[in-house]
Amino acid sequence: MKTTSKLYQSERRNAYLFVAAPVIGFLIFTLAPTLYSLYGSFTNWNGLGQMNFIGIQNYIDLLTDESFHKTMYNTLFMMLGIPIGLVLALLLALGLNRAIIGTQVFRVLYYVPVISSLAAISILWQWAYNGDYGLVNQFLGIFGIEGPSWLMNKDTVKPALILMTVWKGLGYSMLLYLAALQSVPKTYYEAARLDGANAFQVFKNITLPMVKPVTFFIVVTSIIGGAQIFTEINVMTPTGGPEYSSATVVFYIWQKAFGNFEMGYGSAMAVVLGLFIFAVTYIQFKMNEKSSYDLD
Repeated sequence: MKTTSKLYQSERRNAYLFVAAPVIGFLIFTLAPTLYSLYGSFTNWNGLGQMNFIGIQNYIDLLTDESFHKTMYNTLFMMLGIPIGLVLALLLALGLNRAIIGTQVFRVLYYVPVISSLAAISILWQWAYNGDYGLVNQFLGIFGIEGPSWLMNKDTVKPALILMTVWKGLGYSMLLYLAALQSVPKTYYEAARLDGANAFQVFKNITLPMVKPVTFFIVVTSIIGGAQIFTEINVMTPTGGPEYSSATVVFYIWQKAFGNFEMGYGSAMAVVLGLFIFAVTYIQFKMNEKSSYDLD
């Protein structure tokens, strides 16, 4: 057997070093805090003192915690913006995929909110939603409509936040769809036109199947991100909105853990939220696999 060369050994060591960096980062900054939080969920830890083991009492308390149930409902309700954003992003991508003047400018304009500071955008929309001098109500006033105080009304605060989050993420989803559309071979559309397919048939049988992987990616990442929405709520409705109608799960976790120093209880909610995200993501992957088999 030939002796391994010094150059090969050096390259192998360097390879291990490159691989070790993300692995160590995952162990220190992800796995260790996750395990620590999991253990903390079984204690009454206040974040400073001793961690006293209390079993599953925190999880039992969650079953009767009306605020937790309400924040879960609010979080799920705000995810209604995901299908709205998908449809709008696909329509925009279809429009900007055409060879017309000004498409490059519009692509940049739609993507600007994506790279902008979320806190700054939240402050901007908070001003726009102001009931007295906000831009939204000023626009409605042109048509003789007296707009409400959007963020101070329990019936309008969630739709207002949904509109803001859809606007914020529209450019990102649009860009992904645009990349997918531009990767579709032109011969598919040419063959469909030769066969006499109309625009709707082309869209249904060619465009939608070809952008399906992008749709799946956007749905999964949007659900994960939507379940963890926090900054918008904390900036625009710092008290959780009227009657706690805009508070999300992460906002409630933050209040309990860092506001009330109930770190053990907050950890229990974080574990439940993590399991929820895992379950929804797992279901999405299984549904995607099943639909792939059906297409085959």
